[in-house]
Amino acid sequence: MANDAPPRWDRKMQQRLARGEAAALGELYDRFASLVHSLAHRVLGDEDKADRVTREVFGYIWENPDAYDPKLGSFRSWVATLTHRQAVHRLREAESELIGEGGRVTPDEVEEKVREASTAARADYIRTSMPAPLRAALELAYFERRDYRQTAADLGVTEDEARRRLRLGLQLLSTAHSDTRSASPPGYGRAL
Repeated sequence: MANDAPPRWDRKMQQRLARGEAAALGELYDRFASLVHSLAHRVLGDEDKADRVTREVFGYIWENPDAYDPKLGSFRSWVATLTHRQAVHRLREAESELIGEGGRVTPDEVEEKVREASTAARADYIRTSMPAPLRAALELAYFERRDYRQTAADLGVTEDEARRRLRLGLQLLSTAHSDTRSASPPGYGRAL
């Protein structure tokens, strides 16, 4: 965005939520529920816990629409960040209970599990957010085990274009392995 203004939909949604429009929450849920649930499930590995985080995230958004700061990113990014933080909070909470009960989990193992879950969730988010041509090339190469020549043929593009799409897609995915503490927008770093 040239002027750093949030997309119009983001501004309108925040205004509608601030006015208490229940229809706005329904629209937001329809748009982002699968993102929220899949990110939470990726971190927690449990359907019921992912459902709980989904409810918590949408509850938080409903009660705190002004917590969204358009200067820090899109509404989608904010929702994903809230989800990630809450899911990690729940994961740490559950693992800490195991430590407290004399379980065989160490604090270092908890943090390693959090890092792995965060990386996987970030990779999923990046994959689903990338442009469709890049995502299609990566999915053919990864899931269908196609090389760049086969990917080019399947997509109806040149081999150079297939290589370019695969390279760009992999470059985007490689950012999932960056330090997750620095990958989040400032000000969005705490659980709900």
